[in-house]
Amino acid sequence: MKKVSIIIPVYNSEKYIKECLDSIINQTYKNLEIIIVNDVSTDNSINIIKQFKDKRIKIVNLNYNSGVAIARNRGIEEATGDYICFIDSDDYWDLTKIEKQVNFIEKNNYSFIYSDYAYLKDNKQHIVHVPHSITYKQALKNTTIFTSTVMFNMKHLTKEDIYMPNIRKGQDTATWWKVLKKGITAYAINEVLAIYRISGKSLSSNKFKALKRTWNIYKRENLNIFKRTYYFLFYVKNAIKRRI
Repeated sequence: MKKVSIIIPVYNSEKYIKECLDSIINQTYKNLEIIIVNDVSTDNSINIIKQFKDKRIKIVNLNYNSGVAIARNRGIEEATGDYICFIDSDDYWDLTKIEKQVNFIEKNNYSFIYSDYAYLKDNKQHIVHVPHSITYKQALKNTTIFTSTVMFNMKHLTKEDIYMPNIRKGQDTATWWKVLKKGITAYAINEVLAIYRISGKSLSSNKFKALKRTWNIYKRENLNIFKRTYYFLFYVKNAIKRRI
């Protein structure tokens, strides 16, 4: 049975970390390596995590608050699995998520997969259906790949391929583009396997900030102003469709 490494950056997540970890340790797929990267939390998060007496859990402590990109990269450094996944500490998974993804990625020998997901807003669940597959140029038009649904096949990729740029916002999208730019196509399981919360404090909850963030990621791709505008208009259109 192949090993799956799960990377969880944690910073002051006491409200939701138990639900997140419950959804991981109770997965139907059992060969897991759960790497928790503590980004110098000052609340009760780590004490809650230590209550889980599960030998698959490994806590890595950063020396200073570094942000989610560095936290995930430290988790990647520690990972020894055949597959690598990410989940944010306020998200949670369907209990069959890893089993279904491992079966899907192995059956088809894929390098990069993702899935449908749902978000919770005002205690109501909204489902986001994603394209069955996505290439680099398609991804520039549609930032639909959600971090907590991703699985990478490390037989095909190196850790350098999936290290995230040290930017405060959009580091995950920039990473997906980096991998897809290698000529890889990402494939989806069209089933909701992850759920996240939208809150007033969420970086993604401010639509203007999300637009600005994505525009800046296009700039990192060294696209000229015409291509940047072209892809950005598609991004806006697809972002609106996801919220309808």
